Amino acid sequence: MVEIFLRTLPFFAIIGLGFWAGRTRFFTAEATAYLTKFVFFFALSAMLFRFAATLPFAEIFNARLILGYLLGTMTVYVLASAIAWLRGLDIPTAAVEAQCAAIGNVGFLGLPMLSLLFSEAAIGPVMLVLTVDLVVFSSLIVILINGGRDGRLTPTTFKLIGLGLVRNPMIVSISAGLIWSSLQLPVPEPLGDFLIILGGAATPGALFAIGASLADKSAERVQIAAWLSFCKLVIHPACVAVALLWLIPIDTFPATVAISAAALPVAGNVYMLAAHYGIAPHRASAAILLSTIVSILTVPMVIAWAGTF
Repeated sequence: MVEIFLRTLPFFAIIGLGFWAGRTRFFTAEATAYLTKFVFFFALSAMLFRFAATLPFAEIFNARLILGYLLGTMTVYVLASAIAWLRGLDIPTAAVEAQCAAIGNVGFLGLPMLSLLFSEAAIGPVMLVLTVDLVVFSSLIVILINGGRDGRLTPTTFKLIGLGLVRNPMIVSISAGLIWSSLQLPVPEPLGDFLIILGGAATPGALFAIGASLADKSAERVQIAAWLSFCKLVIHPACVAVALLWLIPIDTFPATVAISAAALPVAGNVYMLAAHYGIAPHRASAAILLSTIVSILTVPMVIAWAGTF
């Protein structure tokens, strides 16, 4: 436990450095936005493409992992939605709370941290987790928000979903890398060096951007944020563990990686969606801030616990 905490500490230290830079305005909100854009569209995409293109497709794709992770995540999603409905919230607000409870920061935090903690063998499971989050749950929240507002689903809603998927650089880079891998094409040395150099900026850039973006987050609605953080940091990895270890059992290594990914704090893009639609942005902001702070302790605990299997 202590060893894992010390190995994860540098990642959170860089997040803390970014938070300090944003809080003191040494790094402005505009600078944070541009750094995030660079990481999202260039550095992280280069890392994902290189990993996907250089790993055999058979080593990446794992249908049982996808089903198990989907089952565990959907369980938390439904639980958070049910609690929200019992509190009298409308469907769009309940969808935002459910997204906070079930979607973690896999792209910016999980991919670099877990690949270093577990070695590059963890890349395949992490990419599958990331793909499920992006394709299934990012689409689901758009459906629930638009359907809840209008009382019905229109072709415009599905157009928004489709455009969101094809414009997401993480989905595009993973898909392009998997196609490259399935065709068994070699990666030319100059291209490989280019991807290594550019992708190398993903880890520090993403962590720093997470911290700088947290500087503008508020701590309002603390009780709700605490409940959503508990769902994300405790209930979510527990549900994924039950699904992958007992209901749809898979090998222990990918199961451990997926459980660890499920223990990550609330993803920053949940706030972006909430702010875009004008639905509960403050509670999403508070959940991101609180879950990230608490995850400094809970993530090592979950990784150590998952490692016992």
